[in-house]
Amino acid sequence: MTPREVLALMRRSSFWVEATTHANGAPQAAVIGVAVGDSFELVFDTLDSTRKCANLRREPRVALAMWAGEATVQVEGVTDEPTGAELAAAKRVYFATFPDGPDREKWAGITYVRVKPTWIRATDFSGAEPAITELRPPFSSTG
Repeated sequence: MTPREVLALMRRSSFWVEATTHANGAPQAAVIGVAVGDSFELVFDTLDSTRKCANLRREPRVALAMWAGEATVQVEGVTDEPTGAELAAAKRVYFATFPDGPDREKWAGITYVRVKPTWIRATDFSGAEPAITELRPPFSSTG
């Protein structure tokens, strides 16, 4: 798959599984709503009272996975909570996928998390053999 095809696949599902690590080392996972930007960054919202938010503030490395039909994407990356112009840009990406996002923006403790990928693996199992594509930074959807 080309990078453009990987990006299109990543956008086929807006619900992903996100995995973090608790301070005691225990794995924790959640299904979250994810929007994917043109630079392969992922954006989601959460409440600052959630386990995932506490885990990511302590350890910003994260793993995510999605599936669409016979194709999957795995992402490893580093999270941050953008501010200022970067937060506004992240919200534009998120609200384009989740038009109800502005309603949640009013919730106490709402937090926007951006994932900057460090590794992406897309696999398509629809053929006779799996088609596997791995991408590493710098990410570009041209090609």
